[in-house]
Amino acid sequence: MKQYRNYIFDLYGTLVDIRTDETERKLWEHLSLFYGYYGARYEAEELHQAYLASVQGKEKALSKEHAVQYAHEAYPEIPIEEVFRELYEAKGVSPNQQLTIHTGQMFRAYSTKYIRIYHYAKELLATLREAGRGVYLLSNAQRIFTEYELHYLGIHDLFDGILISSDHGCRKPDERFYRILFDRYGLQPEESLMIGNDMDTDIAGAKQVGMDSFYIHSAISPRSQKTIEETDNMADYVMSRMNLRMLCGRLLATD
Repeated sequence: MKQYRNYIFDLYGTLVDIRTDETERKLWEHLSLFYGYYGARYEAEELHQAYLASVQGKEKALSKEHAVQYAHEAYPEIPIEEVFRELYEAKGVSPNQQLTIHTGQMFRAYSTKYIRIYHYAKELLATLREAGRGVYLLSNAQRIFTEYELHYLGIHDLFDGILISSDHGCRKPDERFYRILFDRYGLQPEESLMIGNDMDTDIAGAKQVGMDSFYIHSAISPRSQKTIEETDNMADYVMSRMNLRMLCGRLLATD
């Protein structure tokens, strides 16, 4: 396959296997207890519904803001810590930034069933960098979760650059997110390859900015909203199952 100067990775489902469940009553019981410690008293279901309403309201407001500025469809990304802060304020409590972040991280910890890197993920990233290639992360994610998870998993320092969507108010497949990456690190689309497990975000977004892409089907790859014909013409390279050792061999193959 073609050799590239830069490799842009998705995170969850591509390098990291994760399962979360934000619907379990136990999560909301624990979180309502935590809020109560700081004077914001909620019943578990009340807190759950208030959380959903806050997320939906903020996404709607951000989408309207982007619709004014951009003619194409926007894919807004809210910083989730704003939601946790708003939930305190709705009960008359003014939390500091540290409490807001810790509340969000407690939510993440309780909702996570497991998180682990795929086999050979560290070796893949290290090998690419040793070969003189640029290695970047472009993730639809929340800073207050993902930055800490990257350190926990031991891969934070294996990237030459990291972009997390909650920092920028937009997410894949919005081409603005890709442009931010190119501009910040001086990358050229034609010299870069997007690697991800989601046809509708990773692969579709790369295509619209003129970047080649490599689709890997993993156990948590979402079902594509696109037709079979559309997906067949979208990714330049495809792996039907997760195997990062094999991926490494293909990326660095010279024949």
